[in-house]
Amino acid sequence: METVIKSSSHGEWLRSCIREFTNLNGDNFLKRAEEFERKNNDEQSLYNVLIMEALSHLNAQEPDWTFVASRLYLKQLYDETMTNRNVEIGKPYTNLFGLLNQLVNMNIYDESLLDSYSLAEIEEAEKWLVPERDKLFTYIGLKTLADRYLAKGFDHEVYELPQERWMIISLFLMKDEDTDFRMERVKEAYWALSNLYMTVATPTLANAGKSYGQLSSCFIDTIDDSLRGIFDSNTDAATVSKGGGGLGIYLGKIRSRGSDIKGFKGNSSGVIPWMKQLNNTAVSVDQLGQRQGAIAVYLDVWHQDIFEFLDAKLNNGDERMRTHDLFTGICVPDLFMEHVEKRLDWYLFDPHEVRKVMGYSLEDFYDGKKGEGQFRDKYFECVKDKRIFKKTVPAIEIMKRVMKSQLETGTPFMFYRDTVNRLNPNPQAGMIYASNLCTEIMQNMSPTIVESEETIDGEIIIRKTPGDFVVCNLSSLSLSKVVTDNVLKKVIDIQVRMLDNVIDLNRIDVPQAVVTNKKYRAIGVGTFGWHHLLANQGINWESEEAVEYADELYEQINYYVISASNELAAEKGKYTVFSGSDWESGDYFLKRGYQSEKWQRLSDQVRENGVRNGYLIAVAPNSSTSIIANSTPSIDPIFKKFYSEEKKNYKIPVTAPDLNAKTTWYYKSAFQVDQKWSILQNAARQRHVDQSISFNLYVHNHIKAKELLDLHMLSFQKGLKTTYYTRSTSIELEGCESCES
Repeated sequence: METVIKSSSHGEWLRSCIREFTNLNGDNFLKRAEEFERKNNDEQSLYNVLIMEALSHLNAQEPDWTFVASRLYLKQLYDETMTNRNVEIGKPYTNLFGLLNQLVNMNIYDESLLDSYSLAEIEEAEKWLVPERDKLFTYIGLKTLADRYLAKGFDHEVYELPQERWMIISLFLMKDEDTDFRMERVKEAYWALSNLYMTVATPTLANAGKSYGQLSSCFIDTIDDSLRGIFDSNTDAATVSKGGGGLGIYLGKIRSRGSDIKGFKGNSSGVIPWMKQLNNTAVSVDQLGQRQGAIAVYLDVWHQDIFEFLDAKLNNGDERMRTHDLFTGICVPDLFMEHVEKRLDWYLFDPHEVRKVMGYSLEDFYDGKKGEGQFRDKYFECVKDKRIFKKTVPAIEIMKRVMKSQLETGTPFMFYRDTVNRLNPNPQAGMIYASNLCTEIMQNMSPTIVESEETIDGEIIIRKTPGDFVVCNLSSLSLSKVVTDNVLKKVIDIQVRMLDNVIDLNRIDVPQAVVTNKKYRAIGVGTFGWHHLLANQGINWESEEAVEYADELYEQINYYVISASNELAAEKGKYTVFSGSDWESGDYFLKRGYQSEKWQRLSDQVRENGVRNGYLIAVAPNSSTSIIANSTPSIDPIFKKFYSEEKKNYKIPVTAPDLNAKTTWYYKSAFQVDQKWSILQNAARQRHVDQSISFNLYVHNHIKAKELLDLHMLSFQKGLKTTYYTRSTSIELEGCESCES
């Protein structure tokens, strides 16, 4: 980019820029550029016009115009940043120490950056910056990074450049490492980030090294069936949303509509009023001023309020029963899917009545094996007990309502609870009731209970028993880049250490979340760019080869992630509730059929030294991150080869990554892909993912009910833990930016 800065002639620079891309015909663009230059004295206006002109040439045949637009935008960004920092124009990426001082004094950067590193170390870090890596960005990738993540002043003026953001993240996440190795680890982290081999989650990308905000993507809470529990959870939801986190909330312990309160029958209003309260919180408490809060609520399919719950996002009906701004998910046991398949009746219960009459909570059980287990035993006990009121409805009627809502709103998400809990690596420490906003997090959950409240010496002392309030610490691999460059293991080793450090450096204002975060030290190594990788490898989506490749690659990823966490445990210690886990017993490896000598050795090493992190892999949607890294989102097929990305303030043309005469044949649109192949791929992948995967179903709005039901049945039968949105051609959906990044 030096030629951009030093050139006194726009035309000379533009010609040299276009010559980089031999497949572009730039004659018309250059002529238009000369016309614009004659008419525009203001340089910023000129570059804005030139960017729009470059983007107007972008199409599926000439995708590299996005890089021309990116170079133009970089010129603007460099000049603006240098002006704001009082640095000579034409000298970007100089005086990193000065930037740190300036932004610490402005209370934008965390002062620990200056406290932790010496001047010599920061000057050394500056030498590692590689401005040429700015050329890796497409226009929309750079625009997204600049608009949302680079450090800005109080009037939204930009101070930070892309390579500096990667370096600040690296310095911050490695600041408490052993000083003998710390700078080398900073260098490795910067290498992985700046080459776009991996990305960190949106809160980490936005807030690492800054004096505000937290670093985790999303959280999961379990609401206790008490007035205090419900309102305390709502406060926690507001606190999480304020800090930029998305939230999943399990409602299954709340008594149903018409249940008794303190023995007075028919007084409970059920879950819908509490959902409306959460809906108001989601709307009124935004994420860092950028977008409203994002909350998903989950309910058991046997709960008596299930029909009202399934209708809560529909566009018609009683508005008093609607929560349009919440996302919904249902918790589904094996038994329900069996009853759907056999067209049998299903029974709905009030969880409060079950607790009072039977002395246990039905939601606290799951089937330990396919076809048998504690949940179905307890369920049938409740069915037979005449003391318990129950509603009877054909199971298929509930499933019809599920599919109706999915085609109209994209939700509910599906959470297959028995499958999830059978494969929980930490069954000794709890149970998994539901998932998060994007259905990829599977960790032990429990409600926080208020035990006492008293006044001592004029102070109110509230004592709570903290529940497992799940925290998602996410980061993702860019599959096509790490596989192509053969750096998978190296990047994973760096990534696991960075994520583990996020746990200790995070600022979370919900105390039970802090406790849970330290207890399990859970992380979520994810991936994006699956379709990008298949296209570059010349593998058709709808093929056995793609299924086998998913199985092979994700087994390799899992092996490297477990190995990295095992090595970290030997260095820093294992997570606190490792004892009795499937990791310690070796059941984790047996349940997944890992029987080779290589896996057996790793199992022995884990038994000896443990793992640093109780949960390891979770594949999030990654839509924003994949845009920055110029790849395809998560494990999804692309929407189109050429489309326009629409955001609040702009509309930008985008092409599939590395689109050329060879790859174009492998980029089949999501709505044209046979979804059965996607399910088979995900089933192969799921075996190697200890948590879950944000997996979308793409269907046409005219799909027959039987066809959609078959997709759900196949997902269940093949062992998927969750399905995320049912994305129909008739609806547009907006997900959680924190998780998706």
